[in-house]
Amino acid sequence: MKYLVIGLGIYGANLSVDLTDMGHEVVGVDVKGASVESIKDYISAAYILDASDEQALSVLPLKSVDVVIVAIGENFGASIKTVALLKKIGVEHIYARATDSLHQSILEGLNVERILTPEQRAARDLAKELELGSSIEALTVSSDSYVMKFEATPYFTGMKYSELDLTKRFGLTLIAATRPVEATNMLGMKHTVEQNIDIKSSDREVIKGDYFTCYGTVGSFKKMMKETL
Repeated sequence: MKYLVIGLGIYGANLSVDLTDMGHEVVGVDVKGASVESIKDYISAAYILDASDEQALSVLPLKSVDVVIVAIGENFGASIKTVALLKKIGVEHIYARATDSLHQSILEGLNVERILTPEQRAARDLAKELELGSSIEALTVSSDSYVMKFEATPYFTGMKYSELDLTKRFGLTLIAATRPVEATNMLGMKHTVEQNIDIKSSDREVIKGDYFTCYGTVGSFKKMMKETL
């Protein structure tokens, strides 16, 4: 897919690089030359312009991208005006970042397709990760249910994925497993990506460095870590 990311601060820049590494085509836009300069070699194209200016916005390839992501965070007014102009031009698929509840309410009124709240989501998930006391990534599903990604402990090394049965032993459902491998992105740059592992294969074994992605409760996760560390 082809994405246009407007706003290349920390969030927008990281999002652009990650999308490129996944094989997507990314066009970046920022009013600050330094922000564009720091990322231009990592994405397909980059523009220095003020997207809240209708005339400047018209030079962007809006009709050739699948989604426009307004990732502007520090300038509330520029974010709202940019979204309003994109709606006026007729852009169908707009994702926009909201930095607080007022910002979110205005974006809801503008009927953007998706509102992104990275700060709130990151804070909530980090709190859960700190509670678990382990180097994991956690995504909240409900009040006591989470999707948790963590490196497999040495206890599992050499076991076959088809025989793990984490549900019976610990109450966790193994959703996926990944293994870090070196790859080259569309711009020829080497980087590390995670390769999916066929967890249903009868002969695939867990090796050091594999990551499990599981669904379950905090209690189930703590039980597993206590018994396998």
